[in-house]
Order: sequence, then C-alpha cells, then structure tokens
Amino acid sequence: MVSSFPRLLTLLRKERGISQKEAAAELQVSQALLSHYEKGIRQCGLDFVVRAADFYGVSCDYLLGRTADKSGAMIAEDDIPDS
Repeated sequence: MVSSFPRLLTLLRKERGISQKEAAAELQVSQALLSHYEKGIRQCGLDFVVRAADFYGVSCDYLLGRTADKSGAMIAEDDIPDS
C-alpha cells in the first residue's frame, strides 16, 4: 500500500471530526483494525479502500496518494502546456 494512505486516512477522519470508534463502525471494521490501517501496521484490501473513499467523499486515487485533488480530477493531456 502507498505510504501516504495511513496519513490520508487519519487526516480525513480528523477533518470530519469523528473518533476512530465512530469511523470504524461506519467503515464496518473494528477500531483496532482501523487503528492498524491508520498507523500503517496492516494493509487493507481494495474493498476497504472503496468503502473509505465513499464514506469520506473522495476518490480512491486521492486516498492512495495518486492525486492531490480530492475528487480525483487529473490533468488531461491537452491541458499540459508545451515546453
């Protein structure tokens, strides 16, 4: 898993102002498992990534650190300026 995933998962939870216990219940995992995901101790499966992205209203690409845009918007090839 991408090293930014634990940090982003924690940041999104804190931005929402909810506890690990509340987030874990919504994400259908135990608080201990969510804590391990947030600390980078354990790696989650794709199903959890999708649930977390849906719960926090972000794209999977954002959650995985592949884009800085929470919606997952990427620059189109035509939008890249010529050098």
